Amino acid sequence: MGKKKSANQKKKSAQFIFQRRNYLFLFIGIACIAFGFILMSGGGSDDPNVFNPEIYNFRRIRLAPLLVLIGLGIQVYAILLDPDKKKS
Repeated sequence: MGKKKSANQKKKSAQFIFQRRNYLFLFIGIACIAFGFILMSGGGSDDPNVFNPEIYNFRRIRLAPLLVLIGLGIQVYAILLDPDKKKS
């Protein structure tokens, strides 16, 4: 008792979940996250006995984590984006 699939169901099953627009936002989000981690790097000291206050500057404490969070938000938006939705 196998069920017959209609041509419309076969056509839908062959489509990808994400479209070009989804992948564009995914890559933008990945780039934003990577840039945030690059901004966080560095600032250490070669000598463990010497304190380097550069690790607490604006770029590493505020800007880089903000870029990472924005990138994660873009990733969520890219996953939830429906590219087939028509503008009204």
